[in-house]
Amino acid sequence: MELTFKPYRIECSHPFGLSRSTHDFYDIIYIYLEREGNIGRGEAAPSNHYGESFESCLRVLETIPSSMVDFEHFQDFKSHVEPLTSGIKSLNAALSMAFFDLKGKQDKKSIYDKYGYSGNVTCPTSFTIALGDLQNISEKIDEAESYSILKIKLGSDSDRDIINEIRKLTDKTIRVDANEGWTLEQAKDMCSWLASKNVELIEQPLKADQLHLMKELKNESPLPLIADENCIDLSDIPKLVDSFHGINIKLMKCGWCDEVPKMIRLAKKFELKVMLGCMVESSVGITAMGQFASEADYLDLDGNLLIKNDPYLGIQINGGVPLLPIGSGLGLSLNMRGESAGLK
Repeated sequence: MELTFKPYRIECSHPFGLSRSTHDFYDIIYIYLEREGNIGRGEAAPSNHYGESFESCLRVLETIPSSMVDFEHFQDFKSHVEPLTSGIKSLNAALSMAFFDLKGKQDKKSIYDKYGYSGNVTCPTSFTIALGDLQNISEKIDEAESYSILKIKLGSDSDRDIINEIRKLTDKTIRVDANEGWTLEQAKDMCSWLASKNVELIEQPLKADQLHLMKELKNESPLPLIADENCIDLSDIPKLVDSFHGINIKLMKCGWCDEVPKMIRLAKKFELKVMLGCMVESSVGITAMGQFASEADYLDLDGNLLIKNDPYLGIQINGGVPLLPIGSGLGLSLNMRGESAGLK
């Protein structure tokens, strides 16, 4: 089994603004595992917010031997590479994607087949409108015409103006993501106000280190509250039961692909709603998370829709609903842009 990797810069269609930062691009890394003419693809989209960086990912990858044993079982592969990745979860995610893609091609099975899930997704995905200039909202709403649910990034002094402007243009369902941008009093006020604006739920209203305040907010909020920054991996879920109504699972946060079904099962055991989300990623990462989409209550798998230079073809959107590619493994293919960039 041969390991190679290739850096790539994904460019945002619009500046992607959160309560804490704004980006025009993101640097990611594609990871490839090759064996007997088959290739498995993975994507690492590191986030500075979680203590990871593009540079640290590259440094670690350069220390991993390119040639390794032909592992047949994922747990053996995981045990081999986990000590080599310095705990960088986006790298773990990418390596596990590549392994499952490669193994799926060899076994002629999709990843959702492996877990006994359905490839027929019925849950619609939201389409994200990030923080930005109020003057651009009309254009962004037009771009989201085929989506029934809008995800709106809030957490600034313009929050009410943004929602009011959107409501002049559309009555579509809104999901709000505050990205830790509110104080407790602001959150109480906004939860009540947003409930009258056809808002379905609110993600991460308070900072992750204010979990002790979330129970009070949950008791007063008329809207469901979904944990994002407070929910990194499996170990976080029991701590969130009294403070949130649901969790947002992201591959780049939890790391290994096999963690996703474990998190889904545990969340459902605690009667928490399950959202499957993403960072700004290309079709490789989004298609990987899409393998678990049939098990979700909410989907926010639009990261590849927010960029203008996606080098792969994978998951598609039909009437706002994700459509998984037909094929073994992840079912990905390289497009002309990817070929020109020298990707595999």
